Amino acid sequence: MKAAPEPPATRTALSAARRWVVKVGSALLTNDGRGLDMTMISRLAQQVALLRGAGCEVVLVSSGAVAAGVVRLGWPRRPAALHDLQAAAAVGQSILLQHYEQAFQRHGLATAQILLGHDDVAARDRYLNARGTLTTLLRLNVLPIVNENDTVATEEIRFGDNDSLAALVANLIDADALLLLTDQDGLFDADPRLQPGAQLLTEVDVHDARLDGMVGDGGALGRGGMVTKLRAARLAARSGTQTVIAGGRLDDVIQAVTRGDSVGTWLRNGRQPQSARRQWLAGLLQLGGRLRLDDGAVHVIRESGRSLLPVGVSDVEGDFRRGDVVACCDERGREVARGMINYGASEARLIAGRSSAAIPALLGYAGDEELIHRDNLVVADFHD
Repeated sequence: MKAAPEPPATRTALSAARRWVVKVGSALLTNDGRGLDMTMISRLAQQVALLRGAGCEVVLVSSGAVAAGVVRLGWPRRPAALHDLQAAAAVGQSILLQHYEQAFQRHGLATAQILLGHDDVAARDRYLNARGTLTTLLRLNVLPIVNENDTVATEEIRFGDNDSLAALVANLIDADALLLLTDQDGLFDADPRLQPGAQLLTEVDVHDARLDGMVGDGGALGRGGMVTKLRAARLAARSGTQTVIAGGRLDDVIQAVTRGDSVGTWLRNGRQPQSARRQWLAGLLQLGGRLRLDDGAVHVIRESGRSLLPVGVSDVEGDFRRGDVVACCDERGREVARGMINYGASEARLIAGRSSAAIPALLGYAGDEELIHRDNLVVADFHD
């Protein structure tokens, strides 16, 4: 497999992307272990601000907390003991976010710190909470800065990585594109540190099996490396997100990638976001119950692609929880859709058949007006 010049129009999907997840590795942010690189943080803030000014939404996933803590504590290298890693993360997290806040404040951007474990974006009941928080922050023009919750994590801090977390965040918010910024120019057909003649892959199918033999391990400060970046790109692809791996030290790299320039490695997935997301919701999640819909609700969902409101539900079956996937059936019991529900079974029974305006009085709090939001609803023919 050789890198080849690509026609200018091949990255149209990237230049058209309006919702981005940008992940920054610790090797970029910590100046190769000599403390936080303030010049790099300032450059990143300026580029993200320009992207926001162009009308794009951005979620920043940032490594560097553990590495920053290691430097602040004066340790010569990243420790192996779990409690030492957690302590370093606790020390470094506040340092990292303080510098980000100062950098983005110069561009008039408000930031919000979001600490996630992988369960927060994969588990059924936490998915909707995390999605709701992130999408609300984007609607309020606040820049979410996401990191793994290393200070309390156990398995995550040992085996997790922010590349995979960035991909899960991309799935979570239906991102158009994921940009993984690293200290390498992209994905090569061999390790360029060992083979000077290694060729940069400018464009490749994310599912190409030959890529598995080309990736290598990460450095001392980060847990990343191309193994996790390839895994992340494939994870993001399941909901249609395009992925680019690029060198974070290139001048204006974010603008170059988001313009669709031939920069870094584009791991194309060949799928449209909507259809891929439907496959993910329809095929990978188990059903927790059933809702019976009246004819009007069936028509609205199938023909207009709108959200499912409580008023259109005539019966609720099962003992599901908020965030479970339930089947939506017509009056004859045929499944016409499925999706992630915003209420548990007992609450759904209370509001079924009622107007959304009645929810606060019925439940005692103002919840979501939809039983299932259209973004979390898959309409398909599951039965012959």
